[in-house]
Amino acid sequence: MVKGKLLLLMLLAATALTALAGEAPSPFCHGRLTVAPSGRYLQHADGTPFLYLGDTAWELLARLTYEEACYYLDNRAAKGFTVIQTVVITELEDYTPPTEHYLAHIDSVLTYAEQRGLYLALLPTWGDKVDRQWGKGPEVFTHRNAYAYGRRLARRWHTRPNIIWVLGGDRSGEGKNRTVWNRMAQGIRSIDQNHLMTYHPQGEHSSSMWFHQEEWLDFNMVQTGHCQETYDIYRRLLLPDWQRTPVKPVMDGEPRYEDIPRHFKAAEGRFQAIDVRHTLYQSMLSGACGYTYGNNNIWQMYTPGREAMCDANRPWREALDMEGACQLIHFVRLWQDIPFPQGHPLPDCIQPAADETPENKADEAVAFETDDWVVCYFPGGRQWTVTLPSRWADGYHLQWLDPRTGIRQEAGDGRQCHLTLQLPPAPLGSPDWVLLIRRLPAPNTPQYTTH
Repeated sequence: MVKGKLLLLMLLAATALTALAGEAPSPFCHGRLTVAPSGRYLQHADGTPFLYLGDTAWELLARLTYEEACYYLDNRAAKGFTVIQTVVITELEDYTPPTEHYLAHIDSVLTYAEQRGLYLALLPTWGDKVDRQWGKGPEVFTHRNAYAYGRRLARRWHTRPNIIWVLGGDRSGEGKNRTVWNRMAQGIRSIDQNHLMTYHPQGEHSSSMWFHQEEWLDFNMVQTGHCQETYDIYRRLLLPDWQRTPVKPVMDGEPRYEDIPRHFKAAEGRFQAIDVRHTLYQSMLSGACGYTYGNNNIWQMYTPGREAMCDANRPWREALDMEGACQLIHFVRLWQDIPFPQGHPLPDCIQPAADETPENKADEAVAFETDDWVVCYFPGGRQWTVTLPSRWADGYHLQWLDPRTGIRQEAGDGRQCHLTLQLPPAPLGSPDWVLLIRRLPAPNTPQYTTH
């Protein structure tokens, strides 16, 4: 019986992936990407909302052949990814200036990504080429040559529809770095005013710390990194960015990777799919405009024979279908059902039940509200209380969404604005759930039918 249920869940997940891959039209027909009028989200020129769902593939361009890159992009497009984060001059390969042959390879990958409906979030260089600190280096870019390099890349790719520029590369924007990154960004902007631009900082930092007031920075990117395991990191980084002026979108561009050792220490175990779900739902329900998944084996395109950075333990092809990556599609479906860009976070509306014991205590639960929906994410625990705004007393319908499978369970109707909830049973070590609250029409409200 258990095997039969497992097979059914696998078939449902496979059907969902196939349907998503087959039905999605090219995003580029909606025009270039821009910031929505609210300043909170990204959208296309025609107003179509855009979900930045990224994957970290830093070594994609430098280490994979064209055929391998196509294989990778096919896999990511089928899973609902919309953006691939990658680098022109990477960290792990010995430095050589980009040759025409290499740039032509990038041209080909960009073209194939466009055919698959994917954007490349393109870093001109990894941060060690500006500020070595760690990595191979050498320091190549200064305030004298960064502007010209930015212009060179922008001149080549400014007409491409599927680029998002990302400065930085795991580095601070302090001191001399700030001048170099500003000059590179200005070089790009001198040619290319059509593509969005952001900055990828080092762990537990945000682009806003140095560049929020810069005109070239369209949205903020935080890196919560691989050493934090609670919602506190979003209190430190994402929530303050959400409050900054001028208002700009913000997202987690590098949360803890699936299969990377916790705190970079293999003896402490590895981050798993539940860690991916925690960062995904906690950041998105806190108002993020997007989210980037990462896998320790994929960012470096690890294969046997290469140095295993951060204790990589399986070839990148085998890592493509790990659990956390396959579960992202369930949030994509949720985004398609619910108008997130028209909503806002509901802070402090969820609390552990009064009788919750210390051994059952979980990380912070979060909630998000639109006109007709409230979405709650519970990272675990047993019982929680949810306090809804008074307008929800008109009536609502409840569903539990299993973030592991995407399957929804009906949970009845209600009118109370103060709920005490017990989470449904879940697999051992994977206790998180999503609650969907959908508003019902107010009593005596006329219902109209369009003919």
